[in-house]
Amino acid sequence: MSVDEFLELLKELPEVKQGHGGEWVAFKVHGKGFGYLWEATETVGLKATIEEQIALVSERPEVFEVQFTAGRFGWVVVHLDRIEADELFELMAEAWCLTAPTPLVEKFEATHPIGQKVQAP
Repeated sequence: MSVDEFLELLKELPEVKQGHGGEWVAFKVHGKGFGYLWEATETVGLKATIEEQIALVSERPEVFEVQFTAGRFGWVVVHLDRIEADELFELMAEAWCLTAPTPLVEKFEATHPIGQKVQAP
């Protein structure tokens, strides 16, 4: 995956806004962050559950790193050059679903093929 391919995938998620924070780009839905991109290192930080964070990092530490935890969420760093598009999109969609308002998540799940795999918060 390249940075450009990541940004293309992002277009599939509804109502995403970008904000620049110096060395990174933040991705938000309804004013709440679910992801960050660091173009210089070609890495993405994504919101996940703590359980998912632990599982990803334990199973494939060459692809995923612990970023931080906040409350019931564990953020994961993803190395873009070490992940396939379908897996990355699933993680992006999960991060988005953990953040977006429930009616928006329900609409996305009803209309997007990945909706059958993603659980609403």
